[in-house]
Amino acid sequence: MEMAALKSSSTQTQHKNVFGRMDQACEMRYKTMDSPLGKIEISGCEQGLHEIRLCGSKTPDAGPVEAPTLPELLSRPEEMTEPLVQCAAWLDAYFHEPEVLPGLPLPAIHHPVFQRDSFTAQVLWKLLEAVKFGDTVSYQQLAVLAGNPKAARAVGGAMRSNPVPVLVPCHRVVCSSGAVGNYSGGLATKEWLLAHEARLSGKPTYPGVSHPAGTWRGAQAGTPGPQRAGRN
Repeated sequence: MEMAALKSSSTQTQHKNVFGRMDQACEMRYKTMDSPLGKIEISGCEQGLHEIRLCGSKTPDAGPVEAPTLPELLSRPEEMTEPLVQCAAWLDAYFHEPEVLPGLPLPAIHHPVFQRDSFTAQVLWKLLEAVKFGDTVSYQQLAVLAGNPKAARAVGGAMRSNPVPVLVPCHRVVCSSGAVGNYSGGLATKEWLLAHEARLSGKPTYPGVSHPAGTWRGAQAGTPGPQRAGRN
């Protein structure tokens, strides 16, 4: 099985580790950042991260990505909850220094999808835990990992419910046939993420990827405008 910087532009915050509690109302904070994929909006509360939105609109060149620049973002702690600070740092490392990701804290996730005792939550947590940078897993394989080998179709539904793409890597879930599979953030986005990870991890690019990370511009031309990414 192939188990398989952001620059600050607007503002706002989130919480740490993994679980957030759902026993109180949330005061939401928002932060918009630049990335090689265009604007990324992260939102959350003091308890944890709620959403990551890939808003699109940018077409990266084939050249190297600029070095991360987080000082401006982190210099305004009053505007950033701890989970949002952690999420911003994690995303910055994802795009620029993936080798440091294992040493970074994951932000707590406070979206209701992750708080429920459901197969969707189980699948998303298993995906986060088991499928690392540069790896891929099929829908069928992920169903097995989640404890229900017959639930490959339900795994697809769980991917569509993922509110925090990239962090919970639904782009790494592919078809058993070798096809990349669906991604409501756009096929070009999924292909770019897979190629980006293959390039920086030194692993072969997934066979179904037709547009390497450096050729986003042409692939993205027909992709719709801002949408919630990561939903397969």
